[in-house]
Amino acid sequence: MKSKIFEYQFTVPKSAIDDMDHVNNVVYLQWVQDVAKKHWESKTDNNIRNTFVWVVLNHFIEYHHPAFENENITIQTWIDHHKGVKSERHTKIINSDTKKVLVTAKTMWCLLHKETLRPTRITDEISNLFL
Repeated sequence: MKSKIFEYQFTVPKSAIDDMDHVNNVVYLQWVQDVAKKHWESKTDNNIRNTFVWVVLNHFIEYHHPAFENENITIQTWIDHHKGVKSERHTKIINSDTKKVLVTAKTMWCLLHKETLRPTRITDEISNLFL
């Protein structure tokens, strides 16, 4: 089930820069989570978002090149596949100007029913939103 790629673009803020004068690795992780949320919110309505919530089971991140303040960034994310209550999402963080891939990430998410916080099967209704 590879979904369509969702993209988000922005400029690296000063607040993302660490003592080595490049984007801190924790910031990249935050961006991975932020773009997943933006993708979810772009495809779902309030009813779905008030019924379900996602939690991270694990992240696998590879750092390929550093990013610096004021660089233009494109983040791409897509759902590679899902089964039962789990969904594997991939993310690519790219320098928009040079097209260099800065970071790649793979995250396993688990869908929960928001009221009970119990894992719940990913329905066709939800899956079809991302095709």
